[in-house]
Amino acid sequence: MYYGNIKKNDIANGKGVRVTLFVSGCTNHCKNCFQPETWNFDYGKPYTKETEDVIDALKPSHISGLTLLGGEPFEPENQRELVKLLRRVREELPEKNIWSFTGFVLDQDLLDGGRKHCEVTDEMLSLLDVLVDGPFKEEEKDITLAFRGSRNQRLIDMKKSLKEQEVIELEV
Repeated sequence: MYYGNIKKNDIANGKGVRVTLFVSGCTNHCKNCFQPETWNFDYGKPYTKETEDVIDALKPSHISGLTLLGGEPFEPENQRELVKLLRRVREELPEKNIWSFTGFVLDQDLLDGGRKHCEVTDEMLSLLDVLVDGPFKEEEKDITLAFRGSRNQRLIDMKKSLKEQEVIELEV
């Protein structure tokens, strides 16, 4: 897996001050994507054990949590690496919350039987607090939305959604 950037003090991609990991690789290719360079799975730098210094960046008390962006965190090849990082965050920093953005749709693409579901998807979803799902759609662009670019995208409370077995959206 490759990554394009790590922001250690991000306030745009989730509630509070966050550490944000931008992974590389995306097959969605949304029209007018804000960073199409990340579509390439080899863009940026290789993700190595040393990259997990993001754990140290999460430790200060003013940091609310971790956000995964892309590219696309839910491409299966990215999931297989990211689930290891999410496990570490949950084990070492259980007070931090975890958000992920995806251009895929939870109930169509990521749940069992979905086109991007793989052997670690269920675990990865269970480690998230919030999933922002859905492709960016230019015709539904709305700059007034919190943490989203278009009206079709949803802010999903993953803990409640998995417990209730239905999509529960967050009110922001």
